[in-house]
Amino acid sequence: MKFTLSWLKEHLETDATVAQVVDAMTMAGLEVEHVTDPAETLKAFTVAKIVEAAQHPNADRLRVCQVDTVDGRKEIVCGAPNARVGLTTVYAPIGAYVPGLDVTLVEKPVRGVISNGMLCSASELQVAEESDGIMELPDSLAVGTPAAEALGLEAVIDFEVTPNRPDWLGVVGIARDLAAAGVGKLRDPSIQPIAGTFPCPYTVRIDGDACKLFAGRLIKGVKNGPSPAWLQARLTAIGLRSINALVDVTNLISYDRAKPLHVYDAAKLVGTTVEARLGRHGLNGDEHLIALDGKTYELTPEMSVIADADGERPVGLGGVMGGESTGCSDETIDVFVESAWFDPIRTAQTGRTTGITSDAQYRFARGVDTGAVVPALELATKLILELCGGEPSEVAVVGEAPVAPGPIQFDPAYVHQLAGLNIPRDGVVEILTKLGFTVENGHAELTVTPPTWRRDVDGKADLVEEVARIAGFDALPATPLPEVPPSPGGVLTVRQNRARVARRALAAAGYAEAVTWSFVANATATAFGGGAPELVLANPMSAEIDTMRPSILPNLIEAAGRNARRGFPDTALFEVGPVFGGDQPQDQHMAVAAILAPRAPRGWDKRPAEDVFTVKADLLALLEELGAPVASLQTAQGSASPWWHPGRSARLQLGPKAVIAEFGELHPAVLKQLDVDGPVYGFEIWVEAVPEPKKKPTKTRGAPALSSLMPLSRDFAFLLDAGKASGDLVKAVAGADKALIAGARVFDVYQGPGVPEGQKSVAVEVSVQPREKTLTDAEIEALSAKIVAAAEKAGGKLRA
Repeated sequence: MKFTLSWLKEHLETDATVAQVVDAMTMAGLEVEHVTDPAETLKAFTVAKIVEAAQHPNADRLRVCQVDTVDGRKEIVCGAPNARVGLTTVYAPIGAYVPGLDVTLVEKPVRGVISNGMLCSASELQVAEESDGIMELPDSLAVGTPAAEALGLEAVIDFEVTPNRPDWLGVVGIARDLAAAGVGKLRDPSIQPIAGTFPCPYTVRIDGDACKLFAGRLIKGVKNGPSPAWLQARLTAIGLRSINALVDVTNLISYDRAKPLHVYDAAKLVGTTVEARLGRHGLNGDEHLIALDGKTYELTPEMSVIADADGERPVGLGGVMGGESTGCSDETIDVFVESAWFDPIRTAQTGRTTGITSDAQYRFARGVDTGAVVPALELATKLILELCGGEPSEVAVVGEAPVAPGPIQFDPAYVHQLAGLNIPRDGVVEILTKLGFTVENGHAELTVTPPTWRRDVDGKADLVEEVARIAGFDALPATPLPEVPPSPGGVLTVRQNRARVARRALAAAGYAEAVTWSFVANATATAFGGGAPELVLANPMSAEIDTMRPSILPNLIEAAGRNARRGFPDTALFEVGPVFGGDQPQDQHMAVAAILAPRAPRGWDKRPAEDVFTVKADLLALLEELGAPVASLQTAQGSASPWWHPGRSARLQLGPKAVIAEFGELHPAVLKQLDVDGPVYGFEIWVEAVPEPKKKPTKTRGAPALSSLMPLSRDFAFLLDAGKASGDLVKAVAGADKALIAGARVFDVYQGPGVPEGQKSVAVEVSVQPREKTLTDAEIEALSAKIVAAAEKAGGKLRA
């Protein structure tokens, strides 16, 4: 939203400067984004007068001018056809930056004659889109007058409007807040009705779903044409293009009162009925409208449509844009002026469906003042009669405005309770009254009724916010928070700490962190065990991602696919984030997922170094970092979710109901659905499923129990059923004698000649660490017997 200081002063009696207005707006909660000050941009440019203009000796179209400037008399070469003796224009000295040309002037000869500056056109100063020559200013202007002052250019304040404050989309709304903040006094914004001289010849009909309230009147005998200079300058200053007087009046009121209007050329309306209704599906196809932007739009039953010809011919999209067929031109003689109230949600949806983001749609989508429908029409009538003449009809009003905001019981002491501000009761009443609220004094509480333009206020806390921002956020007391002794266990919860540990560990392992959306396509969610109707978004950002994700894996897989298509096929990604099993708070869980998409260089002997065992090793290392009881985990093959490869995946669990993680190779069918080339390996951990370590009393760590004796190792080969997990055998061997056995690991697995059908030979290396004395041969043999016995209990048989 943009406005100028002079425009603001039409509604606010104040001597404040632009800087003071900006400061007051900021303290009142209006976020000023930018101030464009032409005086600063054009500070190098001043008024000058040409006292002599001679033909250039070396060029037919150039003149050598003697010019009186703020720097004295200068010789300037000029090619403008209107450069003549006695002309008052704008001068730019050497070193000035000319915005319209994007150049900085330097002293250089032009066809052999040095030009000591430049005489400027309106387009070169960016005060007009195009120009035929240098600027021609009134002769009354003195040499040296700043160009911005001579051209009447003002600073333009641009600020961000929050969706809950549609009243800020009009200059009157800004003036009202500034007046309440003490910057000045609000001028009376009320509008005197203009009596019609004849009945309105148009019958207005409305559909309550398409339009709640519609007011219109005919003004006949107008003389349309270019707007006066003051109106053109006002619209141009805020970036609007002047079209003609009738249209410019509606644009002015839209920015002045935050109330969009529309004008129809009455000679182009068919019949004497104007109807606001929903779009229709006709027998011969859907309705269409050629709008003022020249594009054709399909009208649906979800859109508000303005129609003539007894409601049969669409002539506009209600609250969005008018139709080309009834637009006003310089030939317009009779004009029908529309002022209505359209539903914000329907208007916003129409804008999204059609892609139209007009000023009217922007305002109606945020909620136009329901009490401004008729007053805005009266203001438009007043301006049209002043600028174009004409004779107005009586106002035709159909429908009722939505119910106004109801009263709120409010105790002024609540301001101190909630915001900490000590504002007396009278001060609270004064602020709310200046903001347009109706305040009735009670014995203890106030009865506060919000105005029709403040439908966002519906409770006591909203009233406290109003009082606090007008009092000024700088008035809020700086009260330090009470000191809280640090928690002995740290400030992070176990879940937060594990998320941080997981990020560090996976980054250290060579994975790159990804941050993806928490939603995926519904088909993808279904493939990963989700896609329930309650998890489908009602208003998704995109149709391609409309469902809350049941797993992080599909996001990472798709990211790997995008990388591959851009020439980076070798990918290692991880993410820590939420997954959703339902629409209740307890259904949201924290997950850690990672994938490897190895792609080796081309070559007959080049094979990826990473495989399912790589991600398993990374998974176990991460679980160790997270404090999981890795030694107690069970590896359950064949029970992983269906998006994993059935023969190359497994679960890690503490029991059938305590699943901690899944890992393996992703199923080829899932990769095909996501349009990603395989293989892709990965894992996913559910952080809440990892049991928290038991808290132990803090003690000083004792001295390490290191043995001075040499360790030894023994190799064993066991026959094991091919379907049994080697990890179970290793666990049994390692537990044969915990006092002496320091570890056990598989170093070879063999199937083939010499091994019975259906079995495999598993070679296990057992590390033995003596503690008190060197082991004798008999003790080593006894330990070996224990190992063989433990292996037999696990299903293994010592291979001969």
